[in-house]
Amino acid sequence: MEKPNFFALIIGTEILNQRREDKHFKFLASTLARYGQKLSGSFVIEDDPALIIQTLRFIASQPNPVLFSFGGIGSTPDDHTRHCAAVAFRDAKLYQHPEATKIIHHRFKNPPPYALEIAQLPRRAKLLANPVNQMPGFYLDDRYFFMPGFPEMSHPMVEDILKRFFATRRVQHRYTLTALCKESELIDVMKQMPKGVEFSSLPKLYNDGWKVIISVASEDQKLAEESFGLFEEALTKKGIYFSLGE
Repeated sequence: MEKPNFFALIIGTEILNQRREDKHFKFLASTLARYGQKLSGSFVIEDDPALIIQTLRFIASQPNPVLFSFGGIGSTPDDHTRHCAAVAFRDAKLYQHPEATKIIHHRFKNPPPYALEIAQLPRRAKLLANPVNQMPGFYLDDRYFFMPGFPEMSHPMVEDILKRFFATRRVQHRYTLTALCKESELIDVMKQMPKGVEFSSLPKLYNDGWKVIISVASEDQKLAEESFGLFEEALTKKGIYFSLGE
């Protein structure tokens, strides 16, 4: 796969109305960072089928998308994600997945009908092992991963997915400085940042005036150094004090 663009989809009305606190975004962002990767986008949406389908299709329309979806794959009436995934990825309906059905029979011996519904998945779905209660998640096309909303179940799945599919670590060379000025002093330099360089400008207002933290990163170390040097050069020419780091 070409360089992937990672997305998080966190599904749950209970998060939006603050009855539950999201535990997925911070975990996923920090876990990806260990592999030299980052999120391109994160969505928190309610349990609305039309919205879920639209969001899945939007993510799928992005270049080289990889999706980590959390929530909505159970068997309660507000669990729409399995069917939405089938519709969004043109399977249209759900099928009784034989391997998932076997796991559920082993788990319950005499499973109730609602448990067997969890094995109704898009036709080409493959399973993600659940280390807690064995009820599996699933994935499509080696890039769209659907997991339970429970962090204790889904977070080990994320770790396993990254090891299996995205284990090649990308090294980011990052350089940071803090300058005693407004970020507007450096807009001309920001416009010179080349493709392949990630940069950020974080202004902060203190009692004694403005400060701005500039961060430049790239997988190409020489490119990162040269791009960072443009900020150092501009600040020096303007006589603006700066220090390396935050």
